Amino acid sequence: MADTYVGSIDQGTTGTRFMVFDHSGQVVANAYEKHEQIYPNPGWVEHDPIEIWENTKKVVQRGLEDADLDASQLEALGITNQRETTIVWDKESGKPVHNALVWQDRRTTDRVEEIQEADKVEWIREKTGLEADAYFSATKTEWILDNAEPLKMEASRGEDLHDRAEAGELMMGTIDAWLIYNLTGNHITDVTNASRTMLYNIRDLEWDDELLEEFNVPRSMVPEVRPSSDEDYYGHTDADGFLGEEIPVAGALGDQQAAMFGQTCFDEGDAKNTYGTGSFYLMNTGNEAVESDHGLLTTIGFQMSGEPVQYALEGSIFITGAAIEWLEDVDLINNAAQTAELARSVDSTDGVYMVPAFTGLGAPHWDGRARGTIVGMTRGTRKEHIVRATLESIAYQTRDVAEAMEADSGVELTSLRVDGGAVKNNFLCQLQSDIIQTDIARPEVDETTALGSAYAAGLAVGYWDTVDELRDNWQIDREFSPEKSADEVDKLYSRWDDAVERSLDWAQEE
Repeated sequence: MADTYVGSIDQGTTGTRFMVFDHSGQVVANAYEKHEQIYPNPGWVEHDPIEIWENTKKVVQRGLEDADLDASQLEALGITNQRETTIVWDKESGKPVHNALVWQDRRTTDRVEEIQEADKVEWIREKTGLEADAYFSATKTEWILDNAEPLKMEASRGEDLHDRAEAGELMMGTIDAWLIYNLTGNHITDVTNASRTMLYNIRDLEWDDELLEEFNVPRSMVPEVRPSSDEDYYGHTDADGFLGEEIPVAGALGDQQAAMFGQTCFDEGDAKNTYGTGSFYLMNTGNEAVESDHGLLTTIGFQMSGEPVQYALEGSIFITGAAIEWLEDVDLINNAAQTAELARSVDSTDGVYMVPAFTGLGAPHWDGRARGTIVGMTRGTRKEHIVRATLESIAYQTRDVAEAMEADSGVELTSLRVDGGAVKNNFLCQLQSDIIQTDIARPEVDETTALGSAYAAGLAVGYWDTVDELRDNWQIDREFSPEKSADEVDKLYSRWDDAVERSLDWAQEE
């Protein structure tokens, strides 16, 4: 009998990846395709959901082909996705009514400020664990229903989208729900993605009628919510579809929760930080939803079939890896690998600080009108200083969150598990260890988002029997320990706050 595996669709902000894992958690197939970033106005970011679905089919087929695997060798499929990015689509045709509004999109900032002025921030936080912010799906769904052109279809020519939503003709969902719908025909999301919509009560574990009413989202639009690893399965792929096989789709996690799962942070106090487009620092808080007093989010970490939900505290940093992409966009570097070499070539930034608030600031500042800022430049400032300041900004933002995390949880950090594209940069890992004054552990398999959703799906179908098997798979590639003294680092970090202060509330005109 041919060997069997578990496949993972990792649908991210900049592209879609398909990976296949064996029983030891090693990668046996890997294919990737970028999709277009659409910027209709300053602060607006969209994706084409059809392009994402076409790319998904493409990478799954190419991944299997390149590794000489047959779809029948897949025991299950898991999904992980960019969170909060929101799609509304027609139930009958399956066509989106508008491009997806991406998590980075700030077009609903005015609406969020209305919520703040109406004193509803605490009310939302109590139900959802989230800050009132344009980051989440609620105001995005509301905007689409208010502003998208009605679908030009015979049955509904000129009909108002709100009427069509009320009539049960429209569906909404985050990217996982869009992919599950296209793979299986079922309208399903998992608890982690539901917890990022600002419409889901994370304590009652159900869609919240008062929040649905606040944002004018009919209950018929929202997907069914299931465990992240679901022994009942979300559905099967169509035997007559692009894979030619009926494969169980049995696991889904928002990308940051998937990374936590892939890093085997199954116990209370376990923490990881993922360095992707943004950075997302999560700490498992067990079966208790810990409230934050320091600007963090309380969110759902994961849920296994038949087990209680595990919660997490999260620090969401909007721009980290994307700041390195920006350095490329403005021709300060040719590729990401160059950053370490350029940063090392100078002893310090010479007092330059870069705050990469290109889409506002997330945790712990939460300022949707903050914008990217470089301060402290002199006539002697060179690109090496700006590149180094950009890498330092990633580490400083992580320290902001680490300090908030310790204050909220009462757990002192001894080691941080890291993953994501930027952790291939040894200079950044060492810098991060110095700035938060703790050990950094980088695993052998750093594509932990894809691995986490594969684990969730594989557990659901019995490919892995217990989480202990997954813990045994986790291997360290390299550890980094602080080389600078706390005093030296504290001095540098003290001016970071001054730089952040100068970036705040900048985008008055948007």
